[in-house]
Amino acid sequence: MIEDTPLSPQRDTIADEVAGGITRVEELAYELKVSQVMSSDVKAVAPDDTMDCVLRLVQDQRVSGAPVVASGKLVGVVSTADLLRAMQDSELGAPVSRYMTDQPVTVGVDDLVIRALELFEHTTVSRLPVVDSHSHVVGIVTKGDITNGVLRALRSDYQREEVRRYRASHLFEDIDSDRTSLILRYRVKPRDFRAGGTASVKIRRALTRLGASPPIARRCAVAACEAEMNLVIHTTNGGILRVEVEPHLIYMEALDDGPGIEDVERAKQPGFSTASEEARALGFGAGFGLTNISRCVDKMWLESTVGKGTRLEMWIYLQSDAPYRRLDSILERLSFGAR
Repeated sequence: MIEDTPLSPQRDTIADEVAGGITRVEELAYELKVSQVMSSDVKAVAPDDTMDCVLRLVQDQRVSGAPVVASGKLVGVVSTADLLRAMQDSELGAPVSRYMTDQPVTVGVDDLVIRALELFEHTTVSRLPVVDSHSHVVGIVTKGDITNGVLRALRSDYQREEVRRYRASHLFEDIDSDRTSLILRYRVKPRDFRAGGTASVKIRRALTRLGASPPIARRCAVAACEAEMNLVIHTTNGGILRVEVEPHLIYMEALDDGPGIEDVERAKQPGFSTASEEARALGFGAGFGLTNISRCVDKMWLESTVGKGTRLEMWIYLQSDAPYRRLDSILERLSFGAR
């Protein structure tokens, strides 16, 4: 909710915990410009026009007001409330200048939509004249215009995403080679608990666009997230999370250069953990990461040398008897019962 403070182009930084709950609709308010949502068909009146002209404009165009323009520049606005006052005074023949508001609230053509929303919240106006740098009226924006503009942007987002998914899901079909693979590589920082899990989210998104079914994408995302958090919690310098996607196989590996694991077999036991107090205080390091990974993948291999580092390898097999068919059709026919 926007606080009742003076409007300014300078805004406070949004905290990460708040940003995490921001929806795509709210994001668009900070991305779209007023020029992208406004109506450029401006119905204006002049200061010397009569209020009767305003009445006819309201009736014919079904608008709730109009900008008042002189020599191409905005000099005021007249609303239905002003029109009612003129009618009560029996002054429909009076000039618009007598009843108009001569210091109108405006929004700039290059302002973000959030600016218009703030103005709507902090004032009682229902229509905002849109002006350029020379105070020329170039449009009108209402709450309805903003709603329609956001819906158009969402529809455009959806269409672009569908195109991305179509192109990605045809990757293996469209490339002619004896063996085709797609490699994703992510650098994971040590003890960066706030960013932990980011790479696995990106991996899931990429697999979904490639046509992976939700169960396959989830299995990979869970395994990748556990591997990623191990790099965050246990490593000295962080590490690399690497994913290689082929039509018949998804291979993932997590690599780091230390400190290494003293007892690999013990590390595989559920509940065993060497996590720091910092990690435990944040809810990490319960000791079930490798157990969760083994449940999500078809094969797992862990090797480590103290002082040199650790390599964790994970395989998810898609369909060995048809290795070079399209990934999405392979995944659709995959049976998840046998592991």
